[in-house]
Amino acid sequence: MSTPRVRIAPSPTGNLHIGTARAALFNYLFARKSGGVFVLRIEDTDVERSDKKYEKNIFAGLRWLGIDPDEGPEQGGPFAPYRQTERTATYEKYVRQMLVQGKAFYCFHSERELEEEKGNLLAAKRPHLHLCEYRTMDPQEAEILTEAKQDYIIRFKTPTGRKITFHDLIRGEVAFDSDLLGDFSIAKSPEIPLYNFAVVIDDFEMEITDVIRGEDHIANTPKQLLIAWALGWTKKSDDGLGDVVAPWKYAHLPLILGPDRSKLSKRHGATSVDEYRQQGYLPDALFNFMALLGWNPGGDQEIFSKEELIEKFSLEKVQKSGAVFDAVKLDWMNGEYIRKLPLENLFEQIKPFLPDSYNLQPTTYNLRVLALEQPRLKKLSEIGEGAEYFFRRPEYNKDLLRWRNMKDENIKAALELSIKILEEEVLPRNITSAQQLQDKFFSVETKVLLSLSPDIGGFEVGGGHRGFLLWPLRVALTGKKASPGPFEIMEILGIEESLARIRAAEDRLR
Repeated sequence: MSTPRVRIAPSPTGNLHIGTARAALFNYLFARKSGGVFVLRIEDTDVERSDKKYEKNIFAGLRWLGIDPDEGPEQGGPFAPYRQTERTATYEKYVRQMLVQGKAFYCFHSERELEEEKGNLLAAKRPHLHLCEYRTMDPQEAEILTEAKQDYIIRFKTPTGRKITFHDLIRGEVAFDSDLLGDFSIAKSPEIPLYNFAVVIDDFEMEITDVIRGEDHIANTPKQLLIAWALGWTKKSDDGLGDVVAPWKYAHLPLILGPDRSKLSKRHGATSVDEYRQQGYLPDALFNFMALLGWNPGGDQEIFSKEELIEKFSLEKVQKSGAVFDAVKLDWMNGEYIRKLPLENLFEQIKPFLPDSYNLQPTTYNLRVLALEQPRLKKLSEIGEGAEYFFRRPEYNKDLLRWRNMKDENIKAALELSIKILEEEVLPRNITSAQQLQDKFFSVETKVLLSLSPDIGGFEVGGGHRGFLLWPLRVALTGKKASPGPFEIMEILGIEESLARIRAAEDRLR
């Protein structure tokens, strides 16, 4: 049995798309599970739209995700080169072979004529099939005409009455009728192939055994199989006149859908891998999440290591229906991965998201801050804004200091009580830990102080109105309505700094 060989072949016309990355991931898992080879091929024949910066982005995105090709433009390999623009001599050889054999022909219809034909077919509610009158033209006469006319294209001479079948490892048996395809284009010239032609040549020349790609390519499959048939690469029935059968295995992955179940697009949010990296998602989390987009290994487990995913992967468990991209689930999963990271490792990962004004060294203070914030993070990017109060004093919004229906005098009384507890109960006893601070704020002594603070209406120690005391305290320390507990914050800030912030908040009420 030959070694399984799979590939992805992105076009460098944009940054690495999440759909392309998911296809790459499935190919990678398949190759690693089967002991096969994973090939990266760059389809850059669309010279006008292709750009080296996008090619570099594809390489970097796959590398960041940990999806490492065995062969490709960077890695090299026995079937190099792996860029289509460097393989034009190979394509030209096969195009000319098909022209000589009468399996392809020159079409001299102008773009205006083709557009007119398309409009007429649409008006008549007929399928848009181009049945070209030039298919019967003498090949030598056509060659001569190409020298005089620049406006031409090379088309495949589609046979009639052919049933084109292939077995999809996900969808089962799929069949097409050749009469519904028309004479489709395969090259702009012998030296410039189009996608459907080049992909067949590359898959054959690179000995690809399994084509794993998105279901949007199903419609291309019969055209590609006919090209392979014309070149003698397909399986044939005994009489040589039967069905055209695929020379390699196919598996068409379900589309990635947005929450509204339409095809994932920019209107649903980020669509490129680079955007998710910049938002603070961890590569292992995104890898895990994408693996479960359309594939379910069974059971309730959702967090998998790369090794576990490789061991459990099989195309038989890939679903046929579209896979909804659940951003809420991705956030949850990313948070789980963040919480697993050792603090020193997390600090290195999070540094790009911290303002330059921060001390970007893993000091004891910084690691204590990170330890407090780590359980709350869903994305690395949340650390910059979320922890800024540890590095600079907040600006206070008087209304934010207000808990429920508290009046200004209630807020002032609550802040003064916090100051009194810190000055009279905490500082003299050199209390510094969060637990000790909490115990002191809700101790018997505090109940006595409360009795002297009638302006904090409705406060009950141990009851449901702790917010009358703790809400203004939290906002005074952080300037935010959501944060870790005030006692944990005071433990890191220190009592003197905490007192200074509470007094500053009190001044806002004057």
